[in-house]
Formats: sequence, structure tokens, C-alpha cells
Amino acid sequence: MRKLLISLALLLAATTAFYSCVDSKKVNKEHPRIAIAGLAIESSTFSPAVTHAEAFRTRRGEDVFSYYPFFSQDSSLIHQAQWLPTMRGHAMPGGIVTREAYETLVQETLDRLKEVLPLDGLYFDIHGAMSVQGLDDPEGDFIVRIREVIGTDVVVSSCMDLHGSVSPRLAQNIDLLTCYPLAPHEDSIESKKRALTNVLARLKSGKGKPAYKAWIPVPILLAGEQTSTRIEPAKSLYGAIPALIDKDNVIDASIWMSYPWADEPRNHGVIVTYGDDKEAVGKAAEKLAKHYWSVREEFDFVAPTTHWNEALQLAIASDKKPFIISDMGDNPTAGGAGDVTWTITEVLKTPEFNRAGGKSVIYASIPGKDFVAKAVELGVGAQIDGTAGAEVDDRYAPPVRIKGEITAIEHNQDSDQIEVVVKVGNVSVIVTKNRMAYHYENAFTRLGLNPREADILIVKIGYLVPELYDMRADWVMALTPGGVDQDLFNLDYKRINRPMFPLDKDMDDPDLSARFIPSSDEIMR
Repeated sequence: MRKLLISLALLLAATTAFYSCVDSKKVNKEHPRIAIAGLAIESSTFSPAVTHAEAFRTRRGEDVFSYYPFFSQDSSLIHQAQWLPTMRGHAMPGGIVTREAYETLVQETLDRLKEVLPLDGLYFDIHGAMSVQGLDDPEGDFIVRIREVIGTDVVVSSCMDLHGSVSPRLAQNIDLLTCYPLAPHEDSIESKKRALTNVLARLKSGKGKPAYKAWIPVPILLAGEQTSTRIEPAKSLYGAIPALIDKDNVIDASIWMSYPWADEPRNHGVIVTYGDDKEAVGKAAEKLAKHYWSVREEFDFVAPTTHWNEALQLAIASDKKPFIISDMGDNPTAGGAGDVTWTITEVLKTPEFNRAGGKSVIYASIPGKDFVAKAVELGVGAQIDGTAGAEVDDRYAPPVRIKGEITAIEHNQDSDQIEVVVKVGNVSVIVTKNRMAYHYENAFTRLGLNPREADILIVKIGYLVPELYDMRADWVMALTPGGVDQDLFNLDYKRINRPMFPLDKDMDDPDLSARFIPSSDEIMR
């Protein structure tokens, strides 16, 4: 009898444990448990720059919410789920990420995810163009390692930059995959919110993962400045997406242009669609892929584009101000080192900018830690003579000599950044402690500069972000040297798939039929 009672007790305990386990896997439809994690950077493998862990601004725990305006306490979204923010890291575009930095950041993410298990969903916030030493598909590796922690039952949603890359491995292990449809990315926050509402809707409805997912590689690789959705053909290409979305039949459809400044096999255009109607999902993907391929010859730079000498002469001859020149080859927000001195050297030796009554110029910017330290010691109003730049990328010009009056010194309270303005003839040169992008009017005005009144504004940037675009009186994009050279024929590709348009202009038409990607119920490694 005693043995029988013990056996019954053990059976009851096992049964209770089993049903407890089953219940733990059931989605709480009212308030599903959804974690947030991710790493975002775009990394040029054509730049000598290297990105370390400290370059990533990491938010942890509740601080992650501060990255997303739609998670404010008075928003409806924050009350619809048990949001479990773990870690979200974001770095300014740069060179290849060290393996040590990647492993450190990934391991912390995995550890934090373990602490919030079990999960119903995950929002995986990535850019999609991270390059890491020794890895060809870092985001694909990252999601595999996450899947090994959270399991295959969890519904994963992600929103990427349209200049990211989507490997089959990434596409299989993410259930709800989308990207921004605008370049410049004025809709980035709205798109991230869409990715979150997608996973919420699937969890709350009990439908979970979509039944079908189509992936089509399109052998096109273009510079971002050739794919702006402000103009054709990208405007109509991305504009065709909304008509293809059909509730649960086709939940979402996206087009990735990829990232041309990393020499990796995964880098090429991609279409991804998903939903519960196989025929509709496949047709939507094929329609977008064929549209993309059919307009490949029409892609062009978003603004008049020329080499430096002509760009400079156009600006000098113009009576419009500000005349903006995009110094594209070393654009730090595309992955350039940001310290190539070739352009500023050309500017400072231009006679027009050194004569009384000549054109006024603002140049943004060049980093130089030692120069900035010297300027801080001397103070505003002092004369300074020193060199800056070319500490990372000296392939095109040596450090530039800057000799003039210090007109401003600005200490950033939220970082160790220091900005210095030096007046050299008619040129106001912004020198920074660390590389920095200048996208907003107040970035200039707080330095005592008025970009609207400058004759010429030269910025290390590609296509203009909205504030600069609205400010411009005229604009030209200059093909300048650097780690993100916009003339892709100058890049020594060795590892991307070939043939690839436009590098192989006379290539045959590719197979643009839908490839249906298996469910994430099985981890694709």
C-alpha cells in the first residue's frame, strides 16, 4: 500500500509538472510577455576604421524605453503587453566591429534575455549592416544565438534599415520582418512601432507565426544616395507596397536595398513578404522583385553629382545661399572614418576663401583630439596653429594644418565630445574631439554659426536629412575619396556574389521566383 501511495504521489507530481510546463508556454493573450533587444550599426569594410564596444551607446532595462517615443507612459502601446526591455545598443556607423566587442555585447544580451524567460514574443531591433571580424552574417549569427536561449516557440519581430541585408538564415529565424520604406528614414520610429504592433496583433489573436514567408534575392547593389525614395524610381517602387498588404493574407512586404560598403556575400537587394495565404505571399514578393529589377537602369543620385573641383566651382559661381556641398566619400553616418582630410585641405588652399570679400564657408567637420585639447587650453579669441584629421584614414591626405582664430568652444554635457570652431580666412572649420555628424541647424547655431547666411556649407554627408534639405538654396553631391566612396566602381570587391548590377551591367536576367522560407520552428544555423 505504501509503495502504491508513493507511486500515485509521484505520478500526480509529474502530471502537475507537465501541465504546469504546458501552461507556461501558453500565450497570455491579454498581456503577452515581449522582450526587446538588439544591436544597430552599419560598418564599412572599405574603411581602415575599427569599431570597439565603447562606440555603442547601450541602454539597459527600463532605459531602453527612452529610445522609443511610442513607449511614453501615456501611450496605449505600453499597457498592451508585459514589455521586458533587456539591452539595446546603437553605434554611429563606422568600421568593422571587433570580434571581442561583438561577443561582449551579444553575451550580455543573452544573459539578460535568460533573466526574463519565458517569453511570448521578442522585438529584435537591428540595422542589418553590421560587419564583424571573422563573421559574414553577424545579425544572422546573433538571432541564432538568441533562438538557442528563448526557444522556437517565441514569435520574433524585427524592423531594419532598408540599407541592411537579409540572409536566408536571418529571414528564417525572424518571423515578422520589415524595414523602413523611406530614405531618408523619416519613418524610422513609425516603422519600429509597426513591427511591435505586428507581433502584438499575432500574439493577441492567437495566430502566432505567419504560415508563409517568401524571400527573393535581387542582384542589385547601389549606393544609398542612389536609392532615395524622394525621387523615382524608388518612390514608386516603395509606393507599390501598401496595395499588396492584405490583412492576414499578406501581413507585410519589404524591399531591402542592402549596403554596398561591406564586401560580403549577403549584400544584395532582397524582397521579403509574409502572411497566411501562400499564393498571395508569393505573388506579392515576385511583383516587387520584378518591379525592382525592371527599373534598375533608372536609379540615379538624388541630387546633381560631380567631382570635387566642379562642385566647388558651381558653389563659388552661385548667388544662392546656402549652397550645400555633400562631401560624400567620408560620410561618418554611412560608415566613413570621418577624418579624411582631402576635402578640407582642398578648401583651405582655395584662393577665393582667403581674400577679403570672398565667399564665406562653413566646413563640418574634422576630428582632432590633440588640436581640440590645445584649443581648450588657449581659449576663445586666441590664435591657434596645429593639425587635425588623418589619424584613422590617411590614405588620401595627411593631417591638415589649421591656422586661425578660435571663435567657439562647446563642451557636450552628455558625452566627452568637445567642438571647436576656427576661422581660417573666410572658412569656419569645425574641429571635434571625436568624429561627429552635423544634421541639424542647432548643431551649427550653438557654435555661433548661421548656416543660412553662409555662402557655402560643406558637410560630410550623403543625401541631405530633412532639416538641411529644407535649408538648402542649392545643393550638389561631391564624389570625394573615403571609406564610403559613392562610385562603387572604385571599390575592390572580392567577395560579393557576381554577377551584380551595376558592376556587371550586361548580366542576364536573374531568377526572381519566390523562395518560401521554412518556419522558425527549426533554427537555421
